[in-house]
Amino acid sequence: MTTRRWRLAHGRHLDLGGKSVVVGILNVTPDSFSDGGLFDAPEKALVQARRMVGEGALVVDVGGESTRPGAAAVSAAEEQDRILPVIEALATSGEVLISVDTYRAETARLAVAAGAHIVNDVWGLQREPDIARVAADTGAGLVIMHTGRGREKLPDVIADQLAFLGTSLNIAHRHGVADDHIVLDAGFGFAKETADENLDLMARFSELHALGFPLMAGTSRKRFIGAITGRDAVDRGAGTAATSVILRLQGAHLFRVHDVAINVDALALADAMLTRQTERTDR
Repeated sequence: MTTRRWRLAHGRHLDLGGKSVVVGILNVTPDSFSDGGLFDAPEKALVQARRMVGEGALVVDVGGESTRPGAAAVSAAEEQDRILPVIEALATSGEVLISVDTYRAETARLAVAAGAHIVNDVWGLQREPDIARVAADTGAGLVIMHTGRGREKLPDVIADQLAFLGTSLNIAHRHGVADDHIVLDAGFGFAKETADENLDLMARFSELHALGFPLMAGTSRKRFIGAITGRDAVDRGAGTAATSVILRLQGAHLFRVHDVAINVDALALADAMLTRQTERTDR
């Protein structure tokens, strides 16, 4: 797999392709679907962040508003009160690259000023397009996620991805975001209502390379994994790791997960196999 440099805020970067990059999910919320309330105090959040780093996460993604279906909205001020102390503390320690999970331009601006390197927008820049300007002005890495929420989707799962993400990329470029700052996320579970729809997206994931950007996979503990395995959300780590391997073999670069250690191990095997295949091809 070709290595590509992803440029981030504060002069940092990640080289994507040679090895999987695991992104640890840190929800500082009371109501996230599988870990709400566990890390909503800054001291608990920092302990969890350091645990994930110790298990092999290269990035910690900090979110202050639950994105589960039906979750109550929070104000920008409340979101910022939750995440900024955690981001500031992580930045001071310098232990890990920091992502902020937000669709709000002002929250993103404050988070990068506090030390975040990456902005991760689950609305694909289409809720507050000025978030793209924040990314461009600060040099932050930008994760643009696909969602089917709040609109009519095209019947073909990949056609809908290409149409939605094409619109998002136009927004990013219009606001001055350079291509080497962009990663795309297929948005597993975000208005992909059935297990079959998510499985179809996994089976055809490699078609997203047509867009020409590195890809993130965010399947962690999602409902479709529970529908297949029969496991409750907190027990879906092994199922998540299986999806991570499937998607790595289709060219995903980054993996956003709750259960870091099991995914790091599973992806190490996938990386080793990909390396071996390349070595055999090069002989």
